[in-house]
Amino acid sequence: MQHVTEFPFEIEEEPHVWIPMPDGVRLSARIWRPKGAGAVPAVLEYLPYRKRDSTAERDALTHPYMAGHGYACVRVDMRGTGDSEGLFDDEYSEQELADGVAVIDWLAAQAWCSGTVGMMGISWGGFNGLQIAALRPEPLKAVVSICSTVDRYADDIHYKGGIMLGENPAWAATVLGWFALPPDPEIVREGAMDMWQERLDDTPFLAGRWAEHQLRDDYWKHGSVCEDYSAITAAVLSVGGWHDGYRNTIAHLVENLDAPVKGLIGPWNHKYPHFAVPEPRIDFLGEMLRWWDRWLKGIENGAEDLPDMRLWVMDSVPPKLSYDRRPGRWVALDDWSARPQPEVLHFNAEALAAEAGPVGRQAYPALACGQAAGEFFPFGFGPGELPDDQRLDDALSLCFDGAVVQQACDIVGSPTVNLRLASDQPRAQVAVRLCDVAPDGSSALICHGFLNLRHRAGHETAVDMPVGDMVDVSVVLDQCGYRLPVGHKLRVAISTSYWPFVWPEAKPVTLLVDSGTLELPVLPEGMGEGWAFDPPKAAPKRATRMLSDGSEAKRVIRDASDRSVTLEIASDTGIEEDLSTGLSHRIKHQERFTIQEDDASSAVADFRWERRMARGGWAVTVEAHVTMTGLDDCFEVSASLRTSGEGDLAFYKEWNAQIPRL
Repeated sequence: MQHVTEFPFEIEEEPHVWIPMPDGVRLSARIWRPKGAGAVPAVLEYLPYRKRDSTAERDALTHPYMAGHGYACVRVDMRGTGDSEGLFDDEYSEQELADGVAVIDWLAAQAWCSGTVGMMGISWGGFNGLQIAALRPEPLKAVVSICSTVDRYADDIHYKGGIMLGENPAWAATVLGWFALPPDPEIVREGAMDMWQERLDDTPFLAGRWAEHQLRDDYWKHGSVCEDYSAITAAVLSVGGWHDGYRNTIAHLVENLDAPVKGLIGPWNHKYPHFAVPEPRIDFLGEMLRWWDRWLKGIENGAEDLPDMRLWVMDSVPPKLSYDRRPGRWVALDDWSARPQPEVLHFNAEALAAEAGPVGRQAYPALACGQAAGEFFPFGFGPGELPDDQRLDDALSLCFDGAVVQQACDIVGSPTVNLRLASDQPRAQVAVRLCDVAPDGSSALICHGFLNLRHRAGHETAVDMPVGDMVDVSVVLDQCGYRLPVGHKLRVAISTSYWPFVWPEAKPVTLLVDSGTLELPVLPEGMGEGWAFDPPKAAPKRATRMLSDGSEAKRVIRDASDRSVTLEIASDTGIEEDLSTGLSHRIKHQERFTIQEDDASSAVADFRWERRMARGGWAVTVEAHVTMTGLDDCFEVSASLRTSGEGDLAFYKEWNAQIPRL
């Protein structure tokens, strides 16, 4: 990456500016502005992730660069997080969104702002950018939303296909410890510790709350912009990566928004595309500047004429837990809707074939299936996070293989698997994987999809399966861009559980598959144009030094004595000091997923985070612990939060709940 030091404008920075909310609470902002540029548009990134330390590294690369090109860039800590006052209540709450609108109005009223505002962000900031756009604050004219969702229930970190994700309690543990860190006393000079104590006392039990809402109810509909796409009138650049959990949003927005919208998908993980992996990285800051120039400054630069979708079609490579680079090619599709209807392959005995035939095969209980799944959204909080060779999971699944490919084909879009099946239990689920099988037998995951079979009529109600009766269901798999090469073959693998990616049903399930089809979105040869991006550029890195090394580990443990399988993940960032603020940080984290192969109600997930921040003789440690157990009729959820400073206990709180399975 090229680190740029000379810009069209000199940059001036204010590390802490109070922005007042209508109720008197003040939010802390860090602002970079182009010196001598007069009134310019503002670009807002609005997050709970602590601008002073947690996002300081990526902020240093990104915001000064855009400020140097004529924008006022503003990083705001949300209410009750980082250096801001008030109390945090939940993800994407009405208060969060109302505050976001108030921040936009405040920015537009500043003498240094032209009155137009854009929002940018990845993950949480990508979510609330879309959500606030749906509220239509008048100054907000454009959004760049990266790794986000349009549906908080169907396509977020909590549920997938109506099944609770293993990452649901994991994410609750992550934010429990993250948001419990104090404001920096050098920024909030008066009352910082009182702010912290109030914040700790009011900590919400999110692990329990998210487990309570197992259906797509009003809780999840709030903030799901798919409820009314027409509410968004700002221009949207939607961005994602094939190695991220939020890869479906780009197509949803391109297909459904009436506002100006363009899509961009690379091979990336849960990171900004100018420093994401796997490479190739791109000049993403240049892409954003083009978007801002068009929609915030009114410069006629052709941004509205970009192709509907620019995506990286990945080449087949041997499966690995991580990649530095993913080979492939850029394809630009001017009209995303012009792709042809999907090709249809039929399940036929043990094969995928052009003609339908009898199947009559069973998918048996296999609770160890899923150990090669990889992480929901890889973003560097642990060792190799990508899907491993699928052969072990395939051996525990009902598989249908296609013929050896004689001509390479590009799979671009969202495959669908239609099944006619029967269950031996009223509560059942199905996991479907599309894999690339190489001549050596290795199996690489292309994409997958899931369905709680009690949600076959929709996620707002749960209706038991009629035991033994055939029903028709469709499982929509995730979006993909993948080139299946000559000599390889497709495999559809069907299993009745997929732990720890999703939580299993409480009783083992056998599914009888009577028939099925695969709808495969194949991009015709020659459709779409090539595309080229400039190499990545960014502002200089912040100055840091490592005071101790970190470590990572991942292992699967099989215990023959109780037939249990345990996936363990651990990481330690080491101690890093920010030389500009004097703050040092260390983060340790452990995840442990255990299940007994003959007991579906034995699934246990355990998560521990330890975060330490220090400066000189001042130090604070926050420890968060969340455990979830899936019993026959309920989920047992427990959490604890402990903070200490210089060895003395400052705070301790614990929560416990039994939440019925719905």
